[in-house]
Amino acid sequence: MKDKSSKKKDNREKRMKKVAVIGLGLIGGSLAVDIKREFGSDIIGVDANPENAEIALEIGFVDSISTIDKLTDVDVVIIATPVDTVSKIAAQVLDIVADDALVFDVGSVKVEICKSLAKHPKRKNFLAAHPIAGTEFSGPTAAISNLFKGKVNIICELEKTNRQIANKAFDLFDKLGMEYKYMSPIEHDRHIAYVSHLSHVSSFMLGKTVLGMEKNEQNIFDLAGSGFESTVRLAKSSPSTWTPIFTENKQNLLAALESYIKNLIEFKNLLKDNEVDKIHQTMVETNHLRKVLKGIK
Repeated sequence: MKDKSSKKKDNREKRMKKVAVIGLGLIGGSLAVDIKREFGSDIIGVDANPENAEIALEIGFVDSISTIDKLTDVDVVIIATPVDTVSKIAAQVLDIVADDALVFDVGSVKVEICKSLAKHPKRKNFLAAHPIAGTEFSGPTAAISNLFKGKVNIICELEKTNRQIANKAFDLFDKLGMEYKYMSPIEHDRHIAYVSHLSHVSSFMLGKTVLGMEKNEQNIFDLAGSGFESTVRLAKSSPSTWTPIFTENKQNLLAALESYIKNLIEFKNLLKDNEVDKIHQTMVETNHLRKVLKGIK
């Protein structure tokens, strides 16, 4: 006779027997890698780029390639495409999946997605999620295992998802080692603009500034220290991913940029006026980030 833990494992695996991943890049691919390992699921890949689909199949984190219209008998559908495509894809998927199927996205902008799906007849099958995980790399070859272990997954509008279907999502998230935070879509988009989207803009623009001022690329390569490399790391991120994120979260990002630019101008003026003590004090105050990022209040 099987013990309770074995039965629970069997139930989880049955609920994850067929998993479709739409968008086979870093996030979608990494989810596929971990789900395949943890649940032994049959992973069905969908990607608008045939080359990406072929590479994912060759790497082996998907078992087959399909199209959205054929996802009628899957247990879980993960939408990991650029944020400006998620609403349309989610509606298409919800139209055809079974009544007990779970559909969730991993996009970093939530207001428009949640608003567009609010009145869908199968809204109860959808979970708005955003795992805070990633690297500067993109495409199927960027997929890695354990990307989500210990990472925070922001869940929006949990109350609009059927309880049993939501439990299926939490089985998956728990097994992959995620932690949770709950926010409204409005809260999510505002906060993520400050702590994620702004840092990407900053990195891209720092990279642009250096490329514009230093015409000798060999000098950039030879003289760049670890500080420069870490600061511009995000500038290597995919423009195809980040352009829709910036435009979809435009208002929140503009507010964040206004504050950032104000601080840059203030620092510029302190430097111009040789306000040594104030420059030092500004950096001392900003050092508080050490405690914040260690979780110390």
